Amino acid sequence: MTESVKKGARITGEDRTKLAGELTKKYSQGASIRALAEETGRSYGFVHRLLTENEVALRSRGGATRGKNKR
Repeated sequence: MTESVKKGARITGEDRTKLAGELTKKYSQGASIRALAEETGRSYGFVHRLLTENEVALRSRGGATRGKNKR
């Protein structure tokens, strides 16, 4: 399903539910929102919205942190 999504096409109903399920599964297995957006040809915002609509607990951002050194 993820490869057959037309860029910019409105996704509703059963197709949206199915896509949300697939993206949720891939995200929970470690895929990033950006990677999912690129794979589906959709925007980062669309994928983020779809995940939050399905009450997926989003991971915090990665990269360097400004906290105390953990020694």
